[in-house]
Amino acid sequence: MPTATSRLTSKYQATIPGIVRKELGLHAGDAISFEIEDGEIRLHKALPLDLAFTHAVEGTLSEWESDTDEEAYREL
Repeated sequence: MPTATSRLTSKYQATIPGIVRKELGLHAGDAISFEIEDGEIRLHKALPLDLAFTHAVEGTLSEWESDTDEEAYREL
């Protein structure tokens, strides 16, 4: 199984390695989704249904957008 790594910047950004971009068929401007389950995270190319769901629920997630919340959960 191939392995690829990337390093986080000070803004918590990472470059998706070429082998991963190729495998997922990713191109600049594509959206990606993260599936989190049982301590594992899977990266997927976001499909139109994923984007529709995200847009539908994003208005319900604003309660955790304060600077205090950001500070409290920074290390998670």
